[in-house]
Parts: sequence; C-alpha cells; structure tokens
Amino acid sequence: MKSVYSISVSGRVMLNMHSLNNEGGEGNQITTRMVNIVYKDPGTGQPRLASVNAISGDMFKHIQAEHLYLRAKAEGLPLCAGCQKFSSSRALEDDNFMRNLSARDAEVIDSLLQICVIDDLEGNLIARGNRSIPRKSVVEFAWAVGVPDLTRTESYFHVRYASERGEEGVTQPIFHRPASSGVYAVVMTLEVARIGFNDISQQYSVDQDQREKRYKALLESVLYTFVEPNGAMRSTQNPHILDFQGVVTVSSQVVPAPTLSPLSENYISDLKKVVDALNGMRPGAIEVHEFNSMAEFAGVMRELVSDTVPYTLTI
Repeated sequence: MKSVYSISVSGRVMLNMHSLNNEGGEGNQITTRMVNIVYKDPGTGQPRLASVNAISGDMFKHIQAEHLYLRAKAEGLPLCAGCQKFSSSRALEDDNFMRNLSARDAEVIDSLLQICVIDDLEGNLIARGNRSIPRKSVVEFAWAVGVPDLTRTESYFHVRYASERGEEGVTQPIFHRPASSGVYAVVMTLEVARIGFNDISQQYSVDQDQREKRYKALLESVLYTFVEPNGAMRSTQNPHILDFQGVVTVSSQVVPAPTLSPLSENYISDLKKVVDALNGMRPGAIEVHEFNSMAEFAGVMRELVSDTVPYTLTI
C-alpha cells in the first residue's frame, strides 16, 4: 500500500437552483451570500473585479463533518460525548474529559485525539479559564466561489399556502427566496499525515490501525460532501448537481499536495506544471489524478480508500 502525506482537490462543480448558503433575511426577503473577488479576464488576461455568489468554507466543512459523523457512527469510531450528538461544542460538552484536563497541554491533546475522531480531524479549541489549547484541523476548505460570467443569482416569488384563504380576513403571506445557478471553483486540502498526530509532543496518540480507519472515513466523507452537499433550504431547493471536473493531487512524501484556484481558466495545465517542478526536486513525490465527471471523481476517491494508507511522520 502506498503511503499518503497529503491530498488536495481543485475543481469546478456545476450547481443549479441551490440556496445552500445565505446571509439572513429582511422582512420577507432572504439574502444570499455574495463575495467580491479578483480574477483574470479570459480574453485579455487583465485583473477584474466581480461580485459573485459563494458558499463559505465553513458551510462545506460542516457538510463534510456531518458525513464524517455518520461514518464514525456506522464504523464504531470513537466519539466524545459532544460529538455523539453532533454538537458544535464537541469535547467541551464531554464532562469526563473536561473534568480531568491534565496540567500539561500535550497530555490534553493526547486524550482528545484518543477519545474522538471528529476532534482529531476537524480540529477544536479546548478553552477553560485562562487556558486555550488548540487542535488544528486536518481538513481545510476554501470558499466555493462562483466563476464570473458563469454564475447567476435570482430571487423568486413564493406564496405560503393557506387552506382557508377564501374566508374573510385570511391572507396568504408572500416571500422571496434566492436561488443560484452556476459553476463554482472549489479547493480543499487534507493533511493526512497529521491524523492522530499530537502537534505538541510530535508523536502519534493513536495506533496505525486506528489512523487507517479514520483515514478511510475521512476520504468517504469528502466524497459524500460533493455527492450530497447538505445546506440551507434543501427541502425545497435541493441543488441539481450537473458536473464536477478537476484534479486531485496526492503526495507520498513530505511535500504538500499543491492546489491552484479553478477561477483560472488554465488551472489544470498550470497545476500539472507545478507538479512537474516538485517532482523534479523530489522524484515521484506527487501524483495527479484528473477527473472529468462526478463518476470519475468517485473512482479516484475509491482507489485512494482501497489502495493507500496515511503517511507516518518520523520525528
């Protein structure tokens, strides 16, 4: 089995009629998430400003964490008391863990990694009194940003059904909901070698068998994040997922798996050149898996689950 140090995904996903991430509402109008970005004009190559719909990295990470939670429950992986009920407080709601905090930060992180796969992979901040002990996440998501000229958001008129609307004095409330359609640039990175790794003591807190189980659950949760992107308003605006194209880079040495923003039209060819340069310094360090559909992306992730194990750092 090949060892994996890190994995990165750079791609474009095509979503239609979704409202996965909103900023709030005013009156009967819901406001969707918009961001200002800089991109290169495909025709002139000059930088341009654009305001586009986006889905925050927080939202995507919550989606991925929920899929990880379900896999952990199914596979019998360890979960702290907070994560047993998928609480955002995680280990902070585990009374036994919080009551027995060691005076040494390294021992606190050891205990945290041993009792919970979600605290291990998604990160946490253990805070009590004047102590703050961070666990950096293994999973990193960028914003999913709409590609300019290929993404649009519109607001649609709705009327709430009232069965007694014919009676005097009974009204049908009206409201407006946004829906966005377009091509979204997504970037994410998995620091696979850090699964179960205590950054303070520079040692692993769980054995290799447990690390491999967590690694496989992590990869599955990432796949399911793009197969079923949970989020706001899915009961009536479940997004149409049309396509997913991009590149998965896989590092088998202590070299970061590179990413480039898919906001660039040439991101795949440029990323391959970056990989060639890295492999020129560290032969065979990076593999590139290009995919042109959701089915091909699923195939890449399946092969990683079946044929690879997490890299073990030697300190």
